[in-house]
Amino acid sequence: MNTKVKDLKFPELGYAFSALEPHIDAMTMEIHYTKHHKAYFDNLQAAVKDTEMADMAFGELLKNISKFPVGVRNNGGGHFNHSLFWKIMSAQGGGLPQGELAAAIDKSFGSLEAMKEKFNTAAKTRFGSGWAWLCVNTDKSLEICSTPNQDNPLMDVSDCKASPILGLDVWEHAYYLKYQNKRPDYINAFWNVVDWREVAKNYKAAL
Repeated sequence: MNTKVKDLKFPELGYAFSALEPHIDAMTMEIHYTKHHKAYFDNLQAAVKDTEMADMAFGELLKNISKFPVGVRNNGGGHFNHSLFWKIMSAQGGGLPQGELAAAIDKSFGSLEAMKEKFNTAAKTRFGSGWAWLCVNTDKSLEICSTPNQDNPLMDVSDCKASPILGLDVWEHAYYLKYQNKRPDYINAFWNVVDWREVAKNYKAAL
């Protein structure tokens, strides 16, 4: 997050487009990664070129996003959100969180199942396009919230201000080819590919 905006790199996916099947299909992954995310990244770079924003740390840009054009907000959020999304999924996903993360989930929500239920509700009830998040608050407690469009909890425009450690894209482009209008089925399938080891790394980094 300390990297200057102009020095950001488009991230490698880290696995094959088909790796998350049958839960997320290969065609959706390919279009989502190579078209949607790449467009956010390219548009962000075009929007900040030859401006003071290009030399800002990416984290500072997001933290102060209300001061900048809406195109920077949308595309900067799109780049951050997708970069996190790809990393917290893997073919070896599913299972249970361990250690400090598991303890924090139990402390904040009572159980993993209770956390998932609350997260699923946030994802299902986000009207239109947006994201659902599991975040770390400044007091180290965990919180679930959702944001519209490509906003995220790092932004000063967000109603939920915290450090996101897990996010789910509920834009239709993330699931429509396989699930059509059945967003709840996509949300339920997501838990089969969540890489809790990566979420745990995000949790420790947010403390």
